[in-house]
Amino acid sequence: MKLAKLSVMRLFQYKEFLIRAKSIGIKNLFSDDLAEAMGTTSTQVRKDFSLFGLSGNKRAGYKLDDLLAQLNELLGKNEKQRVVIVGAGNIGRALMKYEGFYKDGLEIVALFDSDPNVYNETATPPVLPLEHLYEFVNRNKIEVGVIAVPYHAAQQVLDIMILAGIKGVMNFAPIALRAPKDLYINDVNLKLELESVAYFVNALKRDRTKNDV
Repeated sequence: MKLAKLSVMRLFQYKEFLIRAKSIGIKNLFSDDLAEAMGTTSTQVRKDFSLFGLSGNKRAGYKLDDLLAQLNELLGKNEKQRVVIVGAGNIGRALMKYEGFYKDGLEIVALFDSDPNVYNETATPPVLPLEHLYEFVNRNKIEVGVIAVPYHAAQQVLDIMILAGIKGVMNFAPIALRAPKDLYINDVNLKLELESVAYFVNALKRDRTKNDV
């Protein structure tokens, strides 16, 4: 499962590169081109494509338009995916305003929060009371949710999402959540990510200092 997840993540990266390549008029690409752009190997590119039934021509390479169409179909980009966010704080509102989601077929359809001071039913998207989450998700057949609440509220929010029919969750709360095996959760801990960057910056500084001695 971990290997498949990494391969899928690379497919999204390939797609982004293909979009940029198309914008400058490129028609055909080889696995070497994709490998160089992604910082990987041509063998890995071919392995990823083979895993998902994508193939090219050894002499002519990949026709960019054909490959992009196949990736869009494979990654579900031909259909708009509606998303709800629980937590109308800094993270939730930043995600709501990110235009890149809409360009890639992701539509934030509502935010939910427990603070009456942030409710705005006429906004686009609306900010609604948390107690409306179950009914909204269930009625609108939403399958993807984002959790951007404090850790002590995250499990309760996830439980409501599961009951309402959510199938996949991006979790920004710094806590491991209990969930059934058929629910996909992607945990994003921004604090740990930033701490790891700071650690490696300091490690590089220490290495340079040792080399200078």
